[in-house]
Amino acid sequence: MQYLYPGTMREYTRLYEDTYQHKGLRKQLVDTLRKKGISDENVLAAMTIIPRHYFLEPAFDKIAYEDRAFSIGEGQTISQPYTVAYQTQLLDVKKNEKILEIGTGSVYQATVLAEMGARVFTIERQKKLYDQQQSKYAFKNKYPNIKFFYGDGFEGLKTYQPFDKVIITAAAPYVPPRLVEQLKPGGIMVLPLNDESGAQRMLRLTKREDGSFDEEAFEHFSFVPMLGGKNQ
Repeated sequence: MQYLYPGTMREYTRLYEDTYQHKGLRKQLVDTLRKKGISDENVLAAMTIIPRHYFLEPAFDKIAYEDRAFSIGEGQTISQPYTVAYQTQLLDVKKNEKILEIGTGSVYQATVLAEMGARVFTIERQKKLYDQQQSKYAFKNKYPNIKFFYGDGFEGLKTYQPFDKVIITAAAPYVPPRLVEQLKPGGIMVLPLNDESGAQRMLRLTKREDGSFDEEAFEHFSFVPMLGGKNQ
């Protein structure tokens, strides 16, 4: 595969080399996720394939496969692998499903969904991150099923509705009504929602025919806040 990176060949090689050591660390990470309760083998297989260190600066190369979040700038993070796996498992991804992601960030979560065969429509509100995604994302040729958008996640993508699934990768203050509208009847939304205590509870919503939804509550997590509007 040919990767494009706007820098020297030395930078290119350092960033986009997937060694036996990286692959071994990835296997160890996936084994850890399995022990923590992730049982969807399709999720685990995707995370075994995708080199997480490609989504981080070279300084993080040695620790990229630790099960923790890292800063990617602009007050955003690449989520902890367990969190990515947990949300993806709740989403119950099927091939060719149309999935709306709110909060592109590093593109790691979108890549996991794309590797599982989904058609991913992902929105980023931070212009600087969005521009980086366009210039530095290593897998544009491999995953043409990811479509990138700069915009307000609360508004979704009305032009491309309806979606089979919606995933929100930031802590929402409430369930965004426009995203519910853009979800198919029977569709699923997975999001961390701020509760009255200030904690963030992972929810899975299933849309009914009348536009209301069934709600399931799961574990508590820690996410950056979901904000409205676009940030230049």
